[in-house]
Amino acid sequence: MLFIHLGGDMMVSTKDVIAILDNKMVNVCDDTRRFLQAADAKGLVFRVESGPEKSIVITETRVFISPISSLTLKKRAGYITDVDG
Repeated sequence: MLFIHLGGDMMVSTKDVIAILDNKMVNVCDDTRRFLQAADAKGLVFRVESGPEKSIVITETRVFISPISSLTLKKRAGYITDVDG
């Protein structure tokens, strides 16, 4: 089983990850904003560390706000093997 380090002491299993989004998507997509607001209202949003919010990691049970870029998290998860190719 592989894990992705989201920052701080937080890690999640790659098998639980549904999506890794750039935090800028919140400002661009109304559906994403509404989803995050609903998840936050239910207490399902967890901010990994204080500071800049760069990515959103959606799992089956929680939503994590991470200070690590979505590209870095995707590389760590093995979703991107060759950026140039």
